[in-house]
Amino acid sequence: MFQFQEVYIEVHTKVLKRKKKQDSLSPAKVLTFGFTLIIVIGTFLLSLGPASASGQKLGLVDAFFMATSAVCVTGLVVVDPATQFSLFGELTLIILTQIGGLGFMTMGTLIALAFNRRISLRDRLVLQEAMKQNTLEGLVSLIRRVAVYSFVIESAGALLLTIRWSFDMPLSQALYYGVFHSISIFNNAGFDLFGAVHGPYSGLSAYVSDPFVNIVVIVLIVLGGIGFIVLADLLSFRTTRRLSLHSKVVLTVSGILIVAGSLLIFVMEVFKSPAFQELSLTDQIFAAVFHSVSARSGGVSTLSVSDMQQSTQFLLLLLMFIGAAPGSTGGGIKVTVFAILIGAMYAMLRGKEDIVFFRKRLSKESILRAITQTWLALFLVILTAMILSAVEDRAFLALLFETTSAFATSGLSLDVTTKLTDFSKVVLGLVMFLGRIGPLTLVYALTPKSKKELFRYPEGDFIIG
Repeated sequence: MFQFQEVYIEVHTKVLKRKKKQDSLSPAKVLTFGFTLIIVIGTFLLSLGPASASGQKLGLVDAFFMATSAVCVTGLVVVDPATQFSLFGELTLIILTQIGGLGFMTMGTLIALAFNRRISLRDRLVLQEAMKQNTLEGLVSLIRRVAVYSFVIESAGALLLTIRWSFDMPLSQALYYGVFHSISIFNNAGFDLFGAVHGPYSGLSAYVSDPFVNIVVIVLIVLGGIGFIVLADLLSFRTTRRLSLHSKVVLTVSGILIVAGSLLIFVMEVFKSPAFQELSLTDQIFAAVFHSVSARSGGVSTLSVSDMQQSTQFLLLLLMFIGAAPGSTGGGIKVTVFAILIGAMYAMLRGKEDIVFFRKRLSKESILRAITQTWLALFLVILTAMILSAVEDRAFLALLFETTSAFATSGLSLDVTTKLTDFSKVVLGLVMFLGRIGPLTLVYALTPKSKKELFRYPEGDFIIG
């Protein structure tokens, strides 16, 4: 009898320990480890000989940087994708981009649904963290819609770009370019293959005066940047006749940033920039709107950003830092966080106690989360730029721009990335990783779960300002 009890206690203890170990694998940890594993696999594939157009293997650091940039849908490059990679390398790059844009948990869930597998509670919790949702309700349905939206939008973009580029190249090449760039641009990655056509690192400069390409690319970036939650809201608006508070804030703030950014870029460039002065008024407007949209995570450009005024470069830096919407393929601190910061400032200046958007009061938790996320992002970007300035002989604004682009997974560059040392490339790779999963997610993954305090300290006060 006693022996049986001892055996039972021992087995029960092992089960509890195993369960505790499983429970310790939080959604934040799953996301962190998942993205890390995909980056490792991508680094291995891109470092292989068949991935190189010349047959010469890409260095491990450069392969790591390119894989991280693809998985984190950034678009910063240390080698020109079109001239460096073979077809195998290019396909690896765009597959990593698609996985990174939708999220590996989304891809895994779609595969599980295809095989009629049940989605466990743990999987739903990870999906909730990945999609930045406040509730588990309707998650699987949202994932299905994400797949449909992505397929339809990317297919439409690929078709339109293929039709346009079929006038410039053979149909088979135009089709390949259309599919590649539609996936890259919709996922806000910004990789392009026009280095093989117009010269390395040329981007979309050949189409600066092409309104069709400009409009298609702008629409793809915007649709990828507003997020799948907003897309679902917009598509169901005809029947529901209502938008969620999240969608209203995202659409309003995104619209204001696009318009304000376009006007400021136009004003700062039109009188001083040689590149701008060579364009017609219509092309100048398109270029201003294009770069205002692309800065908030798109990563493609029709003009050389390094040739722009420093004031414009700093404006683009600010737009990159703000970024896209939560639950989208873009990065940055997110437009909703920016809205909360502006709302807090407005409430304080008007002597109001609450932050109110569209007659809805925000919770204290949302405000604290927004402030924490902003400070973590600022600390990360400034500290990284300082580290890079200590080891690189470059202007601080250029290094700050590159660091912000990496964190915000934007991909715009002042042509500095390719000239960095291996140490700086690794540092920027880690910043891209942090920007993709989010600083808060990494903090949650590395720190033990805090217990709820059973008491509150007495309120205190001190002088501010």
